[in-house]
Amino acid sequence: MKPPRRFQRSQARNSAPPPGLERASEEIVGMRLNKYIAHSGVASRRVAGDMVKAGKVKVNGELLDNPAYQIREGDVVEYEGKVVAPSERFFYILLNKPRNVITTTDDEHDRTTVMDLLDEPALARVRLFPVGRLDRDTTGLLLITNDGDVTTRLTHPRFETSKIYEATLARPFSELDLAKLQAGLDLDDGPFQVDWARYAKPNDPLTVTLQIHSGRNRIVRRAFEHLGYTVERLDRTYLAGLTKKNLPRGFYRFLSEEEVRRLKYFTP
Repeated sequence: MKPPRRFQRSQARNSAPPPGLERASEEIVGMRLNKYIAHSGVASRRVAGDMVKAGKVKVNGELLDNPAYQIREGDVVEYEGKVVAPSERFFYILLNKPRNVITTTDDEHDRTTVMDLLDEPALARVRLFPVGRLDRDTTGLLLITNDGDVTTRLTHPRFETSKIYEATLARPFSELDLAKLQAGLDLDDGPFQVDWARYAKPNDPLTVTLQIHSGRNRIVRRAFEHLGYTVERLDRTYLAGLTKKNLPRGFYRFLSEEEVRRLKYFTP
């Protein structure tokens, strides 16, 4: 019997995790505390800084609220009572997320999470986390990593990471509303601007493709709801230079070294 699809591994990925994808070359000694935590796979550098300021991090048994503290030789860093340390290797995994899967590392209701899809023994002891979120019903590209710097680069607003979505609507999308979407909308939490928007196929007004830089929660669904439309299917087809080519739904692959380099220096 074949294993459930959500535990199958992509035939497109490498047969094993790429060897030698090491953490940044700088030494641990002298590293800022927030970066040390990010390299430990706990959170992005920005979130790690907030955790330190909130008094959630101890260094050598003492609470420390300065994210800029520079690590010294022999320092022991703890978060939530557990000692954390930077990974010796970074992993970068591209997943084509299916529906009904939660974008989180664990779920108190025992629902399937994106981490459940990673059937890879080498990752069992690695603290991985998804970069950003896709809601439960949204499918498509999601990056999972333990590299806090890449996470910051892809999620911080100032980097303006580009994403392309394909939205299938419950009723035809009018040309007037397409023009409104292209011009920009004023939503409850502020203005929303697309890079571009168009029908996915000629003579198919039910499906709209759009590129955005915003990372706000459920922003694409809310934009269409603002115009009076219900999104039946939403699929992310492009993320920071990465596409779904040769990556079926529910499968994943490790990024190549060239793809990792592009991610680290990606510009929209």
